[in-house]
Amino acid sequence: MAANKEIELGTNFEPKFDSNGLITAISQDAKTGEILMVAFMNKEALDLTISTGNAVFYSRSRKKLWKKGEESGHVQKVKQILADCDQDCLILKVEVDQGQCHVGYQSCFYRALKKDNPAQLEFVAEKVYDPEKAYKK
Repeated sequence: MAANKEIELGTNFEPKFDSNGLITAISQDAKTGEILMVAFMNKEALDLTISTGNAVFYSRSRKKLWKKGEESGHVQKVKQILADCDQDCLILKVEVDQGQCHVGYQSCFYRALKKDNPAQLEFVAEKVYDPEKAYKK
């Protein structure tokens, strides 16, 4: 099988990290299917996620690993990891107990483009927790 066919149709897990050593990781609520957040993983974060069962990501802004929930307590228990066809993007199906967005929403996708004015956003969700209490700033 050619290399691309082996990646696309084979059973070996060979994640394709980008030139910065990162792979896109989408967290999805395993129960509801709601997309919670999009983040990045380096090899160490992916290995830790697999070995611990808790989502670990790589923060591009802080340039370090971060275990989801290390400050807020809003962890992600990984139930399944899906790889896309060319293995350059992952979906983490996770169990969560509280909101996942650092500004207080269940999902980081709490706004949508307005249909009558696509230059504007409208809120489509309610806050589920107080981030000031969760993050001791």
